[in-house]
Amino acid sequence: MRGGGAGASVHSVLQTTSTHEPPAVPSAIPHAEGVSADEFRAALARLAAGVVLVTARDEEHGPHGEDAGMTATAFLSVSLEPPLVLVSVRNDSRMDDLLERQPLWAVSVLAESQRHIAGRFAMKGRISDRLLFEDIPCDRGGPSGAPLVRGALAALECRTEQRVAAGDHTLVIGRVLTATAPSTESGPLTYFRGKYRRLG
Repeated sequence: MRGGGAGASVHSVLQTTSTHEPPAVPSAIPHAEGVSADEFRAALARLAAGVVLVTARDEEHGPHGEDAGMTATAFLSVSLEPPLVLVSVRNDSRMDDLLERQPLWAVSVLAESQRHIAGRFAMKGRISDRLLFEDIPCDRGGPSGAPLVRGALAALECRTEQRVAAGDHTLVIGRVLTATAPSTESGPLTYFRGKYRRLG
């Protein structure tokens, strides 16, 4: 009787368990649709950012090569070990084309007094990069061969480790080869609500 009772009990448990439906899997939260470019820009314009000049040497341009530069606010530190940084570059831009074949590049972190440099290299339909560099004091980076802006708050020379496609931009991740931060009392140049600004 005990054996039969135990068997009936197990049968009852199995029968009860089998009648239960599996727990519902929560549905994924849908991605927001309908965000316009203007709404996106307005929201992200509230995020203050530092301003850098990304530079590289184009050895294939002309008989003697040419320096190229690009103002960027989408620049950040990625890793300490190894030291990695990231810059976002617009697809099919001069700098995107250059960094696809030139692995060495540099970054100058601009000071508040260097707003004119940021504005110059952010121009659309601009003149040749060679003319843009003409009256800007620069030193030549050792490992990268790229221009480093004098008076900048910091300068880094990098070698591309990875390129990641991201919408209409490419994320260029570089290993930092050299990093210098000269002593200075100058503050950083920042970008907020569509304008270059001083900190504070």
